[in-house]
Amino acid sequence: MSESTAPVTTAPSAASAAPAAGGRRLGRIALRTVQVLLALFYAIASALPKLIAHPSAVESFDRIGWGSAGMYTIGALELAGAVALVVPVLQSVAAMALSALMVGAFIVQLTVFDGQYAATPLILIVPLALIAWALRAHNAELLRLLSPAGRRA
Repeated sequence: MSESTAPVTTAPSAASAAPAAGGRRLGRIALRTVQVLLALFYAIASALPKLIAHPSAVESFDRIGWGSAGMYTIGALELAGAVALVVPVLQSVAAMALSALMVGAFIVQLTVFDGQYAATPLILIVPLALIAWALRAHNAELLRLLSPAGRRA
């Protein structure tokens, strides 16, 4: 008489699931840290000098040819992006919008400032793209909130 044995399948144990959950938690913490650091950078180091008309910002925007209107507009956009980077439903969209702003900054750096600081916007696009991709599920929630049916609910 011969017996055949069927393979035994078991559910993953709590011990094997714990490292995966811990890794996801660390990833979320790291992503959130990057978001906060970028938000602080955009609010304090980038938007604030434009919004208070710091002489260096005024000089830069005069050289570009956009004057104070362009300076205040870009400063307001950067500040709005910084705030939106820490609002859960807006995080991915904010990262995409700031990335688009950095593409413009890169082009300006190349054409007006002879590429002097052209690498900076490119460097900033990398973590912004990571945030936009990692939090892309928030975009569906934002669309739901903005749709007429979502506003009634």
